[in-house]
Amino acid sequence: MTGTAARALTRTAARALTRTATAPAGGRPRRGPGGPRGRRALLWVAAHAVAIALSLMFLAPLLFMFLTAVMSDEQTLSGDLWPAHWQWGNFTEVLSGDMARWLGNSLLYAVLGTLFMLVSSVPVAYALARFRFRGRKVAFVLVITTMMLPPQITVVPLYIVWARFELTGTLWPLILPLLFGDAFSIFLLRQFLVTIPRDYADAARVDGCGEFTTMVRVVLPMARPALAAVALFQFFYCWNDYYGPLVYAKPDAWPLAVGIATFRAAHNVEWNLTMAATLLTVLPVIVVFLLAQRVFVQGITLTGVKG
Repeated sequence: MTGTAARALTRTAARALTRTATAPAGGRPRRGPGGPRGRRALLWVAAHAVAIALSLMFLAPLLFMFLTAVMSDEQTLSGDLWPAHWQWGNFTEVLSGDMARWLGNSLLYAVLGTLFMLVSSVPVAYALARFRFRGRKVAFVLVITTMMLPPQITVVPLYIVWARFELTGTLWPLILPLLFGDAFSIFLLRQFLVTIPRDYADAARVDGCGEFTTMVRVVLPMARPALAAVALFQFFYCWNDYYGPLVYAKPDAWPLAVGIATFRAAHNVEWNLTMAATLLTVLPVIVVFLLAQRVFVQGITLTGVKG
């Protein structure tokens, strides 16, 4: 019995010494990669593997563009991926030329075009969604049909019309037509407005509100996601429009979409300046989308197909 008890006591002491030697200074057991937190991290990565891969695919060109934009002329022609010296003056050099004027023209085109589209398209979409009148469905079909008409078919007669008004050479032939509505925006807004219950509008009319007041104070506040979605769509279209300004605008009125092509031809092998100009072109769009991302996605997902 004495020998057995001695061996058991020896084994117990050895286990205690082993635990003491492997425990951290604070006395808590170490959390290896197999711990609960590590397993949760691995599960999160596995569940979002596709999203992470797609995010890296989209972010890699932007990162390459930024790193090239801050390189020197000689380094851009080498195989280096990381700048040896950060040349922040490339952005100043780009903005010192025509880039600032092109940026102002793009902002004028995009902001005014978006505002004019909202002012003209919202009442049309509201009427198609809320009013009951003869020919309502026919009018809606006609609006959808205009989206199928290629702009190249109407460019010659429209150019003649704007030339008679002496507006060619500017961006106004592209901005002023948006005062008469945009077919895609009318369609998207109408599809959202038909999903809003009529009880809210009826309650507003009982309180003495007119149709315009009901639209502005009752219906449109509930349609903010759809308004944000169509506004972003229109802003992105105007910002990236190349064909329209190329037809109507003179070089002094060129936006960034046309000016960046000219800039690329003038700086043929100066990739750092080309990437800096491209980054300045893309950056406002990214900022606008990130600021309105939640409302934009909500507007797209909530736009119904009722009616």
